[in-house]
Amino acid sequence: MKFSHKIAKLAQPLTYRRAWRKAERIIHPIPLEPIYARIDQARLAAIQAEYAGSKEHYAKYADVRRWLQLNISRAQDLKLQRFAPRAVLDLGCGGGFFLFVLRQLGHTCLGLDIDEFPLFTQLLELFEVERRVWTIRPFEPLPELDRKFDFVTAFSIDFNRISKQDWWWGPPEWAFFLDDLKRHLNPGGRIFLGLNPGKNKEFYTPELLDFFLSRGASVERENVLFRPKSGEIPPS
Repeated sequence: MKFSHKIAKLAQPLTYRRAWRKAERIIHPIPLEPIYARIDQARLAAIQAEYAGSKEHYAKYADVRRWLQLNISRAQDLKLQRFAPRAVLDLGCGGGFFLFVLRQLGHTCLGLDIDEFPLFTQLLELFEVERRVWTIRPFEPLPELDRKFDFVTAFSIDFNRISKQDWWWGPPEWAFFLDDLKRHLNPGGRIFLGLNPGKNKEFYTPELLDFFLSRGASVERENVLFRPKSGEIPPS
């Protein structure tokens, strides 16, 4: 089957699924205001004043209300507001918006990311989100985290590329990464990947799409979800 035909096949139910997710957000809402109200507003105001007018790319994340709303939608799309408490590991956690939302839903959370921009550290401290500083590299295992997780997430992934060289992970790098993640998962654990597009605006090569599908992933444009394999018992 040609790559274009595979993409078309994946895209056929896309409109329906996205419309249904929007409907589910309405049916199972997560209000922003109660979550936003739990933030120390004086500390937040000081952080926002510090980055007001900054030309740094990451300064946009000082708009906390905007990014909380986006991450509320992410939590809803993964149905995490409807699960009993889960242990969640977020790779590339940035300022910790997603994990802060999940903590308000009763989940236990750990972020893993590089320590590159002070704003992220300030936000993580503001949100009281735990982060482990680590650089993810190809063919290198993740650190020992002293716990296992029911869900591993990674949004707007950047660790799978060297952007200046336009080099991206292929199946061998992803195979090592996913196999290593298994040791951090509880039985029935799930992995969600949110990919960034390359210069050609595609999220994966034909070979990488075949690889994800061969691993049993559900693939929807940038979203790649690995569910429990048959015989595994998902957490209740």
